[in-house]
Amino acid sequence: MDSNLHVRAYRADDWSALCRIHDAARKHELDAAGLGAAYLTLEQTSANEGLFDYTVLVAEDEDGVQGFVAYNDDELAWLYVRPDRYRRGIGRRLAQEVMYRSRGAMAVEVLVGNEAALGLYLNLGFKIVERVEGRLPGNEAFKASVFVLEWKRGDRVS
Repeated sequence: MDSNLHVRAYRADDWSALCRIHDAARKHELDAAGLGAAYLTLEQTSANEGLFDYTVLVAEDEDGVQGFVAYNDDELAWLYVRPDRYRRGIGRRLAQEVMYRSRGAMAVEVLVGNEAALGLYLNLGFKIVERVEGRLPGNEAFKASVFVLEWKRGDRVS
């Protein structure tokens, strides 16, 4: 992991970086789940999905914002990293920051097929509690399957 990476609160001037990161990474996420046709931009979905109803943090280094996470007291709702920075510990760092800030338990949903995200959360100590079939949030025209994972304070944090 880049030692120059730091996590800080979102600022309004981060918006264009969040859009670039989400839009590139979301394509990977949906393709992995066989849902590429369901792609919508952050501009199209952020209001309906309530991005700013959550606390938003960004991971930044000398090259700018590299990823972001949005969460509340019991849910890690959004986690996206620039695809050209995958597997460098940025997503792990953001998830760990949320876990350290949590009051006790945290849930996250992962699209079935998104093995990279599933592996990250399992490695961090989350456990699969159920598989849910339903509609894709933000683009309900598409059916989707998600794993619901939970982590509780006291569980291992890698």
